[in-house]
Amino acid sequence: MNLSLSDLAPPVRWTSPGQVAPIVEDPQLPEAWWQAIPLDRACAVIGTQGVAGHLADLAVACWGHLLLGDILPLLRFSDPAEAERTPEMLGKDVVQKLFGGVFERLLEPADAPAVPVRRDKPLPDLVDGLFRAMDDRQRAIARDRLYAVQRVTLDELAQRFSVTRERIRQIERDLRDHVEAWLGGPDAVPLVAHVTWLRGRLGSAVPSDDLAAAVPWHRAELRTLGIPAWRFVRTLLTGYEQSEGWLVAGGAEELREKTRQLFTDGPRPLAEAVTMVAQLGVREDVAERWIKSVPQLRVLEQHVVPWPRSINEKAEAVLAVAGKPLPPEEIQERIGEDYSLVGIRNQLTADDRFLRVDRNKYGLTRWGGDEYLGIREMIAREIERAGGEASVSTIVTNLTSRYDVSESSVRAYSGGPGFERTQRGWIRVAGTAPAGGAAEPYQPRKDVSLTRRSFRSRDGRWWHRVDVNAEHLRGSGSPLPTGFAAYLGMAPGGQLTASTPSGDVVVSWHNQPTMGSIRNVLADFKAGEGDHVFLTVSDGGELLTRYLPAAPVTMPPLNRALYLIGYTAPVTSEAEGLRLIGARVGLPDTATRDEVLARLRERGDRDILGFLGG
Repeated sequence: MNLSLSDLAPPVRWTSPGQVAPIVEDPQLPEAWWQAIPLDRACAVIGTQGVAGHLADLAVACWGHLLLGDILPLLRFSDPAEAERTPEMLGKDVVQKLFGGVFERLLEPADAPAVPVRRDKPLPDLVDGLFRAMDDRQRAIARDRLYAVQRVTLDELAQRFSVTRERIRQIERDLRDHVEAWLGGPDAVPLVAHVTWLRGRLGSAVPSDDLAAAVPWHRAELRTLGIPAWRFVRTLLTGYEQSEGWLVAGGAEELREKTRQLFTDGPRPLAEAVTMVAQLGVREDVAERWIKSVPQLRVLEQHVVPWPRSINEKAEAVLAVAGKPLPPEEIQERIGEDYSLVGIRNQLTADDRFLRVDRNKYGLTRWGGDEYLGIREMIAREIERAGGEASVSTIVTNLTSRYDVSESSVRAYSGGPGFERTQRGWIRVAGTAPAGGAAEPYQPRKDVSLTRRSFRSRDGRWWHRVDVNAEHLRGSGSPLPTGFAAYLGMAPGGQLTASTPSGDVVVSWHNQPTMGSIRNVLADFKAGEGDHVFLTVSDGGELLTRYLPAAPVTMPPLNRALYLIGYTAPVTSEAEGLRLIGARVGLPDTATRDEVLARLRERGDRDILGFLGG
């Protein structure tokens, strides 16, 4: 015998070697023995049951959904009933016993000389030889019932041959038995070998047309039946299901679900996705077509993305693949389905996963960045960042460079209700002038205790929480709230340099307080998106930091709220938790629950409020 285990078990050939090796490697056998040495040699070293055990382990671990007859096609001839079951149904011990029986029979010494086989005879001629010995009625039933695309009814055949429908049924049953018996004989050995090869060629899923194109003679006509040979071959591929233009080994829906599960974590590049799907037994040359055929998956810009039913999740997938904010019109075009533009806009506005970053562009909230609020609100934000007043020219430059707004619109809003001129010709929010009009030292609009994400520790020092995003990791600078910058002793036009072991971090205040790159600090912590870093500056100019990884989603809401203020110890009650939060935002220990929630609301700590039910 010169057949290896992979010759006899097609799934071994199309499963990744990285999956096969850890399961079936054996110290007594050479590397990649399953394809490097004949089966009889492997059995001589570790025993027939040893080889069967390795194949059974592989079947249970990797091909639990496949029929045993697809894993070891010879089992269909020795035990047809068990060949229609799966490893998941039978378990490893039973599967090993069945495989071992096949190997033992295969390796038994022949008691009689082998019957010579005419291997030079074309396979279609072998099949024609089977049906040539039949009468016209049997061939008609074979052609119109067993191997027909559109099966003729029993009644039609009964009328044609002037017999009862039960007689036609009996002839059909006898035909099946006769063909099955022939397949077990010596004349059919080349055809059985071809079907075994074909299973390995097709893999676990293949377009139905691929069967006819697998070898040239599949398209040849069987002269005795007047049908293409592939229609006869198709009936020999037991265990394959015809489903929506595909031949699928085992259950088609089960393989589709396994394919969907590969992409639950989000988009994958198409080349990577093809490799992943190939591990399910789908050939790489048809893997992309298979992916496109699976409901709730889609290929977008050379990425495979989960494609669920909700418009929100589809829009999220489109943006994730694009990697940049897009207008609603472009999101609608890329989704390519019958969704109204108004509906898409409504969902982008209402869903917290999306952030409006420009007049007509939306991105993903997890990317970070400033929310586009409308021109009037953004003018107010620019004034606050500048320390309470700013020149119109500066505001125009800042807003028109970042957003799709015109200079004339910004100037019109700047001169409208809600803003007033200062003595030097700048503008401020109406009603925020110092009492008496006298010049005063700079005071931020919000004290540090009213500044979002700023918290006081027990020693009285205030810390600011940075929620790490992709921009921080890339090394971009980031805004710092004016209240916290003022707490550090800064004022508009000033600059502060804080030292760290990995280099200085510069905080400057031009139009607004801005902290330079903290990428080196984050790298020291091996921080990722969603993690938190609390920071402040010591009296000696040292940047003090404290790192907290992203909280596990299973953490109770109260503990999540405490986590966001930098408190990680357990608490005994909600009252204790609220007292701790109140103290961290500058309230006395006697503050009530409503007062704590009101302070958080005033500061804008919506994330903490959400966990407290406020």
